Amino acid sequence: MFPVLLLFLLSPTATLTVMAQDSDFSTDQQKNNIGTKFIVAFPENIAYYHPILPFNSIEVTTLYDQTKVQIKTHNQLFWLETLTAGETRNVFIDVSLELKKTNMSNEAVVVLSNKDIVVNAITLKDNSVQTALVIPTDKLSTRYLIPPLPNITGATVDTSLAVTERRPFKLVIISGDRPTTVSVVGQNPQEFSLQPQQVAQILVKKEDKLKEVHTDHPVAVLLSHACVLRSSCTCGLLQSTLLPAKNHTLRFFIPPALASRTSNTLILVSSSLLVDYDPTSPVLETSGAAILYRPGLLLNLIPETDFASCFVVNGISLMENSIVIVIHKDFTDGVRIGDAPLQSPGWQKLQGTNYMSTEVVVEPGKHVVWHTYANMAVYFLGSKSDVPYGNPAAAISTSPDFRGCVVIPEVLLIGDVAAGWRESVKFCRDRDLELVSLSSSENITHIYSEIEKAKNGSEEDVWIGLRRSSHNGEWYWLNGEDVGGVNWDDGEPGTMNDGQCAIMSLKSGKDFGWRDDDCCMAARPVCYRRPLLFPL
Repeated sequence: MFPVLLLFLLSPTATLTVMAQDSDFSTDQQKNNIGTKFIVAFPENIAYYHPILPFNSIEVTTLYDQTKVQIKTHNQLFWLETLTAGETRNVFIDVSLELKKTNMSNEAVVVLSNKDIVVNAITLKDNSVQTALVIPTDKLSTRYLIPPLPNITGATVDTSLAVTERRPFKLVIISGDRPTTVSVVGQNPQEFSLQPQQVAQILVKKEDKLKEVHTDHPVAVLLSHACVLRSSCTCGLLQSTLLPAKNHTLRFFIPPALASRTSNTLILVSSSLLVDYDPTSPVLETSGAAILYRPGLLLNLIPETDFASCFVVNGISLMENSIVIVIHKDFTDGVRIGDAPLQSPGWQKLQGTNYMSTEVVVEPGKHVVWHTYANMAVYFLGSKSDVPYGNPAAAISTSPDFRGCVVIPEVLLIGDVAAGWRESVKFCRDRDLELVSLSSSENITHIYSEIEKAKNGSEEDVWIGLRRSSHNGEWYWLNGEDVGGVNWDDGEPGTMNDGQCAIMSLKSGKDFGWRDDDCCMAARPVCYRRPLLFPL
């Protein structure tokens, strides 16, 4: 299977999106793990030579309520469900869809949803486990660099085409929604065509010196071996996604928890370099992607530019599961797993850097790892019978927020045009916002501080979402919450004859005091939308 894992993009650490009046209301930086359409393939797994069948599965995690998910092949729909926000389902895939030795096949599996989801692919056979994130089809690429391979007996040296476990590594190339022309560049180049959602398998033979994959339409590219030889005459599946080629320099921080304690750990750099991991120098700067290799594991490393603020990790039953975190030394206090800070985290300094790392053992099941005010890198690492597996954790958000894991960040907008209260309500609703409600359940200090930033020196009065009922004269918030924790100026509010709507002062020294006023008075609106948080 191993789909593609895409990189997360770093966003500013601000907790709130402050919008100009006519700004594009994009809610977050691009989250490369999240989408509505995915395509997956499961390469052949002959681990341990056992006659038992492998268990291949697709794990879906939803971000929103009323998410309708379907999983299908090119000619059959075999799973359809409506899920709630934060729900995770594991769907087993028929073993007939596992790729065999054929060069071309139609055994791809498509995952579709009406709202954004995260998809993991898992394969298990005896003690051989491999996990990966799947890239949404709209974030696939047309260019991938093929990394150098470590010297592995039976996989890169002493290979044989006659015996499966002695065959070379292979590239698995999965086309998207269009007919696609593929060029594999090297000393012995190859060119071929793929139909939509078709899969090609290309042997990575040493003498071919394959360097890059180029296509005219986006594809997913996996690097896989059906059964890499291990000790005691056993073998296990080994694979990784290849990440889209990048031409700029990236910086990778490599935590010691990812490295092997008993054998050499290598970094496969897509610029054709093999680098020995050195814990005294845990920083790598290079263009393109970097993959960590240790026996049993190929793991894409997360560059500093792709740190994020919230991740979801799903631990696997009956196995050892852990979370590895990398973060700047000044921000370690803000890490949360679920609704709790880390307990006795045991931070380790990455030598020669300002970064720290830790490994936290977790139980099977879903874990939300998030930060209250900064971005970080998070990996999922596991093992079965001391054989490792893992992948970068799925990034849900790049917008830190002290209240939790943000799916959609909050938005604050101060309108440029002064108008009456009713017109201000319409102005906000036309932008999918509401006049701000400062009810007792809101963090009023936080909202005031964001208004202070957004007012840009203005000291004009502004409308808020509080007014009197025309039926009984009682004050109410537009969001329906109880009126409590009010901030009326001295002598306010007056009688019903004094004013029906609440206005707030932005004048210095007024501490955002409120008063009642004529609803037809002209003032600018403060529009707001709360953040949507992922269930912890």
